[in-house]
Amino acid sequence: MKKNGESTLPAAKEKAARVRGPAAKKFRFGYLIHDVSRTRKTLIDHYMKPLDITRSQWSVMSALSRGGDEGLTQVDVARLLDVGKVTVGGLIDRLEASGHVERRPDPNGDRRVKRVFITKQGHAMLAQMIEVAEALNKRILKGVSAEHRAVTEEVLMRVKENIKEAIRSAPPFEARPRSG
Repeated sequence: MKKNGESTLPAAKEKAARVRGPAAKKFRFGYLIHDVSRTRKTLIDHYMKPLDITRSQWSVMSALSRGGDEGLTQVDVARLLDVGKVTVGGLIDRLEASGHVERRPDPNGDRRVKRVFITKQGHAMLAQMIEVAEALNKRILKGVSAEHRAVTEEVLMRVKENIKEAIRSAPPFEARPRSG
């Protein structure tokens, strides 16, 4: 801010105002989505720790819970979580060692394929995870009306669909030569 050509702000504040500028507000939506997700994960991790299950493991368990009675392949789980097959393989190994999941042969007879199923012990763990998540959701949504939650979910689903469409319609990446 200038008055007769001279700044009325101390130099440090004036520099911060110039550096910050209006650009930060342009990214507020993405920042909030990322930050809410990150801080929610941190909170859930804190409450899941006594259950002796990691965020990555509960993500696998959650994905498997959506697989129905036919289980999922390791490739299916990797695709759902958007991580590598090797990463998922290690997580499934640990969940299998702890008795939460089991691998079974593919019922269609493909000997190369194993399907992953949640065990009885895993379902008990899943029930505890759901109980914790529901309590935390209630806590973090305190003061948010049912109407606002519904609108937020609707908006986020629309954004998710728009992102998926943008990915589907994106032109292939072409590496450009670096200028030296």
